[in-house]
Amino acid sequence: MHKLGRDAVTAAGVLALASTQAKNAALIAAAAALRADRRTIIAANERDISAARMTELKAALIDRLQLNDARIETMAAALEDIAGLADPIGVVTAQWDRPNGLHIERVVVPLGVIGMIYESRPNVTADAGAICLKSGNAVILRGGSDSVFSNRAIHACLVAGLAAADLPQSAIQLVPTADRAAVGTMLGGMSEYLDVLVPRGGKALVERVQKEARVPVIGHLEGNCHVYVDRDAALPMARAIVLNSKLRRTGVCGAAETLLVDQACAATHLAPLVRDLLDAGCEVRGDKTVQKTDARVRPAAEEDWYREFLDAIIAVRVVDGVEAAIAHIGTYGSAHTESIVTDNALTAQRFLTEVDSAIVLHNASTQFADGGEFGMGAEIGISTDRFHARGPVGVAELTSYKYVVRGSGQTRP
Repeated sequence: MHKLGRDAVTAAGVLALASTQAKNAALIAAAAALRADRRTIIAANERDISAARMTELKAALIDRLQLNDARIETMAAALEDIAGLADPIGVVTAQWDRPNGLHIERVVVPLGVIGMIYESRPNVTADAGAICLKSGNAVILRGGSDSVFSNRAIHACLVAGLAAADLPQSAIQLVPTADRAAVGTMLGGMSEYLDVLVPRGGKALVERVQKEARVPVIGHLEGNCHVYVDRDAALPMARAIVLNSKLRRTGVCGAAETLLVDQACAATHLAPLVRDLLDAGCEVRGDKTVQKTDARVRPAAEEDWYREFLDAIIAVRVVDGVEAAIAHIGTYGSAHTESIVTDNALTAQRFLTEVDSAIVLHNASTQFADGGEFGMGAEIGISTDRFHARGPVGVAELTSYKYVVRGSGQTRP
């Protein structure tokens, strides 16, 4: 682990000075390698899927783990998208002159070496490696034990891209062991090498990283996302958004976990929304009003309002208008992603202004909580922090800045 750290520090020094052309060439070559080696990657993924099924991993988590031709193409395309992004490194974000003749510039620089600890999703290997490379950072990746073979196959393609562009192959390193002790070392024993840690996974992993890390952490604890259907919502739009927010992919952090319906439209909107979910195979846990709409609705317990189900389960509550919806989200939410469905622009603006989450949407699915959908190419994760980075963490968010001061012999009296 310490050799990984030393090699990463050396590579970070090279990447900080690397040209945009070299970084882009590495990304494009890595994308080509992903496409060329897709059979190898899928074979490796099948080994992981087989092992996951033997451990009786939930279907939603197996879906996060699964790779196919389409998902590999999405990974490759994301690398090309990242190559097409503007390079933030070296950009002067502000400059000014002082009365004494000093010229001051604020210049964007990389963070340095990033430690990425993640679970299940092998596409994170490609996304994280690519984003760190484009932003001039070296990265040490520690994927989950359930995706070890997939991660190795994808990592080999990233290394091939680095080699093709004559950049240090240690710029993107994969921890070679699934031993949990490696995580402990990254958290508590590598502060001389790592500048920041990014956890991406379940609540237990993120809690551990936030508790034990000896370097700054960028991440989110849970994705308890909400959809609020307002009294002025068009029912067809609400039905489409609710279904997509919950069921497009239930295992992603942007999946809706709670549906709030305005009491003023419950008579017309509640039953169709609940029935759509139930008929699509989603378990609905509701308050007493919701339970009356369909015999299949189960009673919601208090803890259900706090839960990130990551499964085909949703909690549904009737609330007294937008003010009550905002209060519910403030009490039970995780400050990740919330959506309002309404045709009332004033109500929408109140929701967007007063809900203090990293991402707030109007008339759109919560599943758009994704760096790729934001035009960032991809993301290293969604941050619910208020310090440094918030929302999708892409290329620009993995940078800092320094001040460059030019003088002509000035001394301070």
